[in-house]
Amino acid sequence: MKKFYYNRTLLIVICLGLFAAIIIAGQRYFVESNNMQVDLAVDYQNLVDIADREGLELDDVFRQTRQAGITSLAIYDSTLERLHRAGKVFTLAGSEILSNYQSGTLTHDLWKQTIEMGHVAANRVYVIGGDLESYYDTKEALNQRLGMERVKVFSVGGIEVLEVKAQYGEVMKMPLGMPRDEMNKARAFGFNILARPMNFKKCSGENVQFFFDRIEYYPISEIVFDGPEVLGASNFIDITANNITRRKLTFGVIEHFSQLKFYPQLGMEYLAQRIGKDHVARLYAIPKDEQPKLDMQTAINRWSTTDRERNIRINLLRIFDKPEPELTLLETNMKYFREVRAVLERDGFTFGKASTFDNYYPNVILRALVIVGVVAAGILYLSLISRRFNRNRKLQLQIFAVLAICSAAPILMGAGGKVRLLAAFMSANLFPALAIIWQLDLLRVIQYKVRVQNRAARLKENLSTFQLVWISAFALLITGLMSLTGAAYLSGALSDVSYFLEFEIFRGIKLTFVLPLILVAVAFLQRFNVVDEVRKNVPAVEQIKELLNKSVSVKALLALMIVAGAFVVLIARSGHTSGMPVSGVEIKIRALLEQIFYARPRSKEIFFGHPAFMLAFAAFLKKFPKSICFLLIMAGTIGQSSMVETFAHMRTPIFMSFMRGLDGLIPGAIIGAVLILVLQIFARQLKKE
Repeated sequence: MKKFYYNRTLLIVICLGLFAAIIIAGQRYFVESNNMQVDLAVDYQNLVDIADREGLELDDVFRQTRQAGITSLAIYDSTLERLHRAGKVFTLAGSEILSNYQSGTLTHDLWKQTIEMGHVAANRVYVIGGDLESYYDTKEALNQRLGMERVKVFSVGGIEVLEVKAQYGEVMKMPLGMPRDEMNKARAFGFNILARPMNFKKCSGENVQFFFDRIEYYPISEIVFDGPEVLGASNFIDITANNITRRKLTFGVIEHFSQLKFYPQLGMEYLAQRIGKDHVARLYAIPKDEQPKLDMQTAINRWSTTDRERNIRINLLRIFDKPEPELTLLETNMKYFREVRAVLERDGFTFGKASTFDNYYPNVILRALVIVGVVAAGILYLSLISRRFNRNRKLQLQIFAVLAICSAAPILMGAGGKVRLLAAFMSANLFPALAIIWQLDLLRVIQYKVRVQNRAARLKENLSTFQLVWISAFALLITGLMSLTGAAYLSGALSDVSYFLEFEIFRGIKLTFVLPLILVAVAFLQRFNVVDEVRKNVPAVEQIKELLNKSVSVKALLALMIVAGAFVVLIARSGHTSGMPVSGVEIKIRALLEQIFYARPRSKEIFFGHPAFMLAFAAFLKKFPKSICFLLIMAGTIGQSSMVETFAHMRTPIFMSFMRGLDGLIPGAIIGAVLILVLQIFARQLKKE
């Protein structure tokens, strides 16, 4: 038997890198543990709608909402259309006033005189106050939005009227700033205010300052900009940043409906960079078109998953438009608010202004050690697939030294973003492959001893089912822990606040399900002959050529197509976004797993990868054909790579990712044990027959 040797120097470097990665992981855990306060918010206008539909006093709705646990009200810029509908400000087109005059329906003598004096134009818009506070807010906002040259003030019978030079439909929808009456109401009932302003058209520095002056004395929890731009984009973002910093406000970014990064807003990343990522929180709202399709319990569970797994700290809850059976609309939504708060409280969250991450970036020396460890793992892998390179340890160390210096230098200089991404990608692929390869080499040693020692051979042939299960389960546990080394390396390479908030993301997730299979397949073929087990030490390239030259039956071709189809489904279902819908049955299974485990394990691990690995180990011990062992090892590799890939979702807390991996090993091992037991029973039955 030709043995592959493991370079001890490279192994020591990998252990040093692992030690540094574990320190970074510990620091990350404490940073994430200190970020556990959630802001529960609901739109101010949603509560107004409930009051209107139920015929209730708005104050009573606010009081019950506060008692139900809501901490903030989201208040948007007001519009003339909304103010007109609420009777706070009345807006008329000049053409409408003139039409009423000509038709004789205009009865107000002073307005008739105003028209006859030529003070009303058909192409102007006229604003009349209803509520005094709202009127002065509107006047101030129109001057800011349009300029004083487009807003004229005159009087009709002692009543002040605004004449606006603008198109009626456009001005009715124009954002007019945060309404003071709504902010006063929110403050009076003990709510914080989630400010949702829109940017000004042709924004000036004065416009930006106007917004911040208006909210100066109100309890603002967070600012989350409405529309495609942040306030001040694109020339006056620095004024926005200075005001946010001076007032110690939190900037909220809205998670995209695909759950990948954010809704794009012009100036968003620059603003976050200026104020510091330690003043940024992530907001999520169930999409408008999705919430009506959800039952209340599903929506409640959604918030638990969202906050625990994606670092969401601003929960913007939408109301349910239809009441639950035997409940009013108000009772339905109060129940929803209470139960969302209760489930989050059970998960360990507190409530108030959204907490944010510390401005965490690991020590560059620790990060450099992680990068050097990844380089060592790469050289080690190459030495385990090439016998010539495996024997030349001096060349291994020379190449390692050059690559290590080139990789670590940018990190030590405070840069190296692309180096970190490459290191994370290599970690996700190399370490699961190395864990499997180590087990393959262990199995080769076992088989070699079996051949040369008759007593050992008899022992292996007479392994009991319990021994077979125990050995295979232990091998799965050891391999899983070795694979998690890659997870620690991946996390160590990327951990910082930019990745926690998803301003930066790990790319290449789908490739991490393909590349480990290739890496393990090459190593397997370098150790075992799948085509003809009689011949030993046949190079992998030669085996591949022989496989390609073989004649294939129709049934074998059909089986290959089924396997290929299953593999395509696996890849399509992986990553941040799924290219394939999830069936109703699987959704129910996922919900059940979420209830049973701390973190729901992945289906590809517990139902496929881990059981296949145990079967592969048992197949080796029972001397199954190497072609069957090869297929089972490939399936088992998927489970190992999936465990590591979980950590590529950097927004998910590291402890949850770790527990997800462990929670997958336990049921996977149980399923694998059952399958081994079934096969043993089946084999004994065949032997009797």
